[in-house]
Amino acid sequence: MALYDPYRHDMVAVLGETTGCLALPSLRDKMKHHPEGYRILQERPRIRLSTLDMTRLRGLPDGTLGREYVRFLEDNKVSPDTRMPPKFVDDEELAYVIQRYREVHDMMHTLLGMPTNMLGEVVVKWFEAVQTGLPMCVLGAAFGPIRLSARKLQVLATELIPWAIRSGLNASCILNVYYEQRWEQSVESLQEEIGIFPPPAIRVNPPLLGRQNDTIRNKGLNPGSTEMAAACAVSGS
Repeated sequence: MALYDPYRHDMVAVLGETTGCLALPSLRDKMKHHPEGYRILQERPRIRLSTLDMTRLRGLPDGTLGREYVRFLEDNKVSPDTRMPPKFVDDEELAYVIQRYREVHDMMHTLLGMPTNMLGEVVVKWFEAVQTGLPMCVLGAAFGPIRLSARKLQVLATELIPWAIRSGLNASCILNVYYEQRWEQSVESLQEEIGIFPPPAIRVNPPLLGRQNDTIRNKGLNPGSTEMAAACAVSGS
C-alpha cells in the first residue's frame, strides 16, 4: 500500500521503520561526524506546528526558506503534524533520525520546488533515495511512477529523475542542516550551499500545464527556476 499511495502516512511510516535497519545507522553516523548534524542529534529539535512561529515565518521576505516553507504548507494544504512518531525502532537515537527525516520531508519539497501530487512526490523520493539509502525511498521512487500518465512519465524519465539523482549525489546530507535556524536564509543560497542543482527548464505543450499557464504568465516565472519545475509538476495526471 505504501508503495502505491504515498499519502498513506501510516503505511509509509511502517515501511520506513521496518526496512531501514542498515540505512539509519549510516545516516546517524553522517550526522555525528558533522558539526551541525551532531548538534541536531544532541538537541533533537522538532518541526511541529507547536514549535513553529507561523506568523513570523509568513512575515519573512519572499524567497526565504521560512516564507517559502509556509507557502508550501498552505498551498498544498499539508501539516508537519501528520508525521507519525516511530513505533518500530528500538534505538532512541535511530528513532530520532527517522523522525527527523520525516519532519524535513516537506523541506525537501520546498528546496526542490516540487508539489505534493504524485509526480512531485516521486521526484522527491528519487532525491531522498539517493541521499538516504532508505529502502522505503528507493521502493517509492521505483513504484510511484506506475500511476502516472505517459506524458508525465516522459518528463519524469528524461528531465526530472536525472536532475533529482544528480542533485542527490552532489548534495551534502540533508539531515545535517539545522533548518529551524535557516528560516531567514534564501532558498537559492541554501540550495547552493547544500548542492542542489537548478531544476531543468521543462518545455511541454500547454495542455500538460493546463491552468498553470496563467500562473506562469502572471508571476513571470523563469522557465529554469524552481517555481517553473513546480508549475510543470502541478498539472493533472
